[in-house]
Amino acid sequence: MAEIVRMPKMSDTMTEGVVVKWHKKVGDTIKNGDLVAEIETDKATMEFESYQAGTLLYIGIEEGKAAPVDSVLAILGKPGEEYKNLLEQESAAKAEAPKAEPVKETTKTAAVQAPVAAPPVVAAPPAPAPIAITAANGNGDERTKASPLARRMAAERGIDLSMLQGSGGLGRIVKRDVQWFKPGSFVQSATLAARAVSTEQFEETPVSQMRKTIARRLSESKFTAPHFYLTMDIDMDEVVRARESVNSVTGVKVSYNDFVVKAAATALREHPAVNSSWLGDKIRTNHHINIGVAVAVDEGLLVPVVRFADGKTLSQIASEVKSFAQKAKEKKLQPQDWEGNTFTISNLGMYNIEEFTAIINPPDACILAVGAIKQVPVVKNGTIQPGHVMRVTLSCDHRVVDGVVGSKFLNTFKALLENPIVMLGIGNI
Repeated sequence: MAEIVRMPKMSDTMTEGVVVKWHKKVGDTIKNGDLVAEIETDKATMEFESYQAGTLLYIGIEEGKAAPVDSVLAILGKPGEEYKNLLEQESAAKAEAPKAEPVKETTKTAAVQAPVAAPPVVAAPPAPAPIAITAANGNGDERTKASPLARRMAAERGIDLSMLQGSGGLGRIVKRDVQWFKPGSFVQSATLAARAVSTEQFEETPVSQMRKTIARRLSESKFTAPHFYLTMDIDMDEVVRARESVNSVTGVKVSYNDFVVKAAATALREHPAVNSSWLGDKIRTNHHINIGVAVAVDEGLLVPVVRFADGKTLSQIASEVKSFAQKAKEKKLQPQDWEGNTFTISNLGMYNIEEFTAIINPPDACILAVGAIKQVPVVKNGTIQPGHVMRVTLSCDHRVVDGVVGSKFLNTFKALLENPIVMLGIGNI
């Protein structure tokens, strides 16, 4: 008997999914456990394996199209079996749903979001998961790193990739670099100069599932949690020296951000009120310390979690963060990788940002924004000498954390980084 395969709920916050790629076509035989499709959720692109068996009779969602959770993804049955009555029953059930459940929030959400998520016209096929690709740029020696989508957009617009400055990881050119490119910003050939736009033009890009979720969650956080901010400068001279020593004797190369994660985890152990969450009618103080580390990807921001960070060595933290960053760029993070954070760190130091404020990442009560380490003149022992200074800003939810509590945490965090041997010690490297 023919049966419906529905759009699965592949994460706790998923309300709709986009079919990135079908691995089966109508008429194919599907076994239990076969890879059927790749589905983009609000966090990552995940493989969907069938838990049903049969012949694929009908595909309900085309590649590149979005649909709410529980929509008809496909229909399986016996070869040649009639299935249209199932679609008719599904349409009839949808028509009656608003009358039967007029106040159900999930029904409202699906009704509002579906038209936006599935535009009637898609000009280009969906891009695959952005994977760093190195390809020759045409001169035989130099090679340009660019995502597949950026490469295709550049070709369509007649833009030479070698003229762009990549803002992705390791200088990779991504979609936004092509979008933001302006004629005349670099030395260009006469051919490109002749293509200057003389009429008003624009391009609209459908919002990805990830960007929709980021927009919703951060809007809720910004407008419901009363934020306040605490900023502090930290002397990083000792961390600079400690990092050089650690990297010279261990097989794992640690970053400055790894020191930041370790110091934050150690400071949270002394200030558990900062490691808390607002739950409406109660405050949850977490005794475990799970630190979310914000990682930028082409579509937005992911926050994989270093679990029980206070009990891990610097090398363990470094290995986990590197692994998470790679998996995030390849869209291979799983729900267990990004769930359960109790505190978050967002670091833009590698982009030469000296100072910024970050929006709290629910359900955390605080997020730490980390700027670049700058070599500047500092006063030590009454004399001016060169030093390394890093500026950090702690965003706090005033419903949970008061100014004094946040300040004490920052002072402990500062003391640990200015004397890193205290938090490292024997066995913590």
